[in-house]
Amino acid sequence: MAMTQSLRHTYPRIIPCGDSALVVEFSDQIDEETNERVIALADMLATRPITGVVETVPTYRSLLVAYDPTVIRGKNLSAALEARLGHLSVGGVTARRITVPVLYGHEVGIDLDDLAEMKQMSREALIALHASAEYRVYMIGFAPGFSYLGGLPQQLHTPRLAVPRQRIEASAIGIGGKQASINSVPCPSGWRYIGRTPLRIFDPSRAEPFLLRAGDRVRFRPVDADEAECLDAAVRRGGSIEEWEAP
Repeated sequence: MAMTQSLRHTYPRIIPCGDSALVVEFSDQIDEETNERVIALADMLATRPITGVVETVPTYRSLLVAYDPTVIRGKNLSAALEARLGHLSVGGVTARRITVPVLYGHEVGIDLDDLAEMKQMSREALIALHASAEYRVYMIGFAPGFSYLGGLPQQLHTPRLAVPRQRIEASAIGIGGKQASINSVPCPSGWRYIGRTPLRIFDPSRAEPFLLRAGDRVRFRPVDADEAECLDAAVRRGGSIEEWEAP
């Protein structure tokens, strides 16, 4: 019993991460409330910066705070973060709601038919179910701009492949366990892929290279091949995100 109690942690807690970063952990569980607190702290540090902090990286349940140790010491930053946590307010930022067009199936949606057979449903029913949900962007990571999405309908929860494929194209729409995703760059993956979006999730030539950010709300909109081709052309011309935001 004593050992079990000694392993318990009080949250939030601040722990070192190397010699130039701290991690603020809000929970050992993944849920929307925890993720909202992570994003609230990131927003607070963006609007009321601490001198010496160079970057913040939101994750599911923690915030990485990178700093310049020649400007601020870790213990001083920890004290400043403790003070900020005492005044943390959740819900002050309105989430962006973004509609992502998806061409289901075809050459990128290589798992759509197998997944429909596995779930004992038609392609059309699987697409409708996948597009019926509102997803939350919990975090960006793994690859530049890769979007981890919560909110996948339970019926579509599916284990990842035992053997990852060596290359999945950028903008592929995936399912892995309880999560959905949007690929940002070509990379290996064990996720199941059911389509692609014409949108460029990561484009280093843009002022904001990442199209999505933690806290965004996403809905998928099925499109046919003709509309996908038109959207591909629009994106190549440099269309802005407002063209795809939900009203």
